[in-house]
Amino acid sequence: MKIICIGRNYAEHVAELNDGGRIPSEPLFFLKPDTAMLRNNDPFYIPDFSKQVDYECEVIVKINRVGKYIEKRFAHRYYDEVGLGIDFTARDLQRRAIAEGLPWESCKGFDHSAAISPQFLPLTELGDIGNLNFRLEVNGEVRQSANTSQMIFSVDDIICHVSRYMTLRMGDLIYTGTPPGVGPVHAGDNLRATLEGRTLLDFDIR
Repeated sequence: MKIICIGRNYAEHVAELNDGGRIPSEPLFFLKPDTAMLRNNDPFYIPDFSKQVDYECEVIVKINRVGKYIEKRFAHRYYDEVGLGIDFTARDLQRRAIAEGLPWESCKGFDHSAAISPQFLPLTELGDIGNLNFRLEVNGEVRQSANTSQMIFSVDDIICHVSRYMTLRMGDLIYTGTPPGVGPVHAGDNLRATLEGRTLLDFDIR
């Protein structure tokens, strides 16, 4: 099982990073190991190697069949349910990695850096994956609120692109990118995320 994460997929998020990065011309992706998974709304413990860990709420697509070199027109056949996740990012480590041209594993792939909702919802209930509302609240305050129509690259674009480079397998997860409003977490915070009004994530930071 692979965790495939898409970076810089909402234009306003690219702007808020303020790191000189441009809107990509094709999907930018990186991987997290399976040890990054944080399941069942378990608490997230801030690691001691970072002074700033940021939340990034994202819609997750679960791959339901094996595919390689998938044409965009067939991409919709490779998923039928979606969930929500948090891509936790050690922002201070990421800034250093970007400045020095280094890989991102230390800032993106650390243990429990990929929170995943216990429940995935079928698209037969939700409707068009290109028109889903989701939001994240921190301590009851809305911090991120977006619609998947705002993504630079659609889910089908992403599947088509990623499958050129690696085989997609059943159970692989694609984190589709985060909208603006990212920020740091602190011990004692509560994170609650909803998809089309349904709470899928609700856990504490310690």
